[in-house]
Amino acid sequence: MFKGGRENDTRDHRKLKAFQHIDALAFMIYQETRCFPREEVFGLTSQIHRAAVSAAGNIVEGCARSTERDYLHFLDISLGSLRALGYHIDLATRLEFWGPEVAQRVNAQYQESARTLTGLIHSLRADT
Repeated sequence: MFKGGRENDTRDHRKLKAFQHIDALAFMIYQETRCFPREEVFGLTSQIHRAAVSAAGNIVEGCARSTERDYLHFLDISLGSLRALGYHIDLATRLEFWGPEVAQRVNAQYQESARTLTGLIHSLRADT
């Protein structure tokens, strides 16, 4: 059973806490990477943007799937993208592309996103 509500028997990604947190993280990533070095536009900046958008986008795509199995598959892909984003966040922090305060805010949003998505996946797997 879907744990986020259905609208006309369709999953609504906007009602999922996991999506809300990851969407906020993606928005934050775009804002906070504006200060990255220009030479990173096609490097780390591009990778971090793609991972953030992929994490959110795969939840949206999964919600559009008709079977629970497909839904879980896309949530797993989202989690993989989110974990890659976590690495990119760590790397950007170690390279000092943003200050400690920004790094702390981004990392806190990442941790909350990972916690809620992992919880959703575990909950759905327990139901099947």
